[in-house]
Amino acid sequence: MLGAQELLPALIAKLHEEAEEVASAEPAARLGELADIHEVLAALTAALGFTEAEVDEAAASKPAERGAFARRLWLDEVLIP
Repeated sequence: MLGAQELLPALIAKLHEEAEEVASAEPAARLGELADIHEVLAALTAALGFTEAEVDEAAASKPAERGAFARRLWLDEVLIP
């Protein structure tokens, strides 16, 4: 069993691992890999003291501030004079 000091780094490492698995998975296996990420994110959300509703609310406000991937646009950098 992980202690309080070990949990957060372990969850972040697991999230990286699962993201790599999505990237390398065959198309038929991607749904299962995404489910694994979903599980890790739920545990990470709880470990950080947030609720799923709070994360959903934050996610809903982000596109207005920074855009979203819905239109498949990618911004490499922003130059501020």
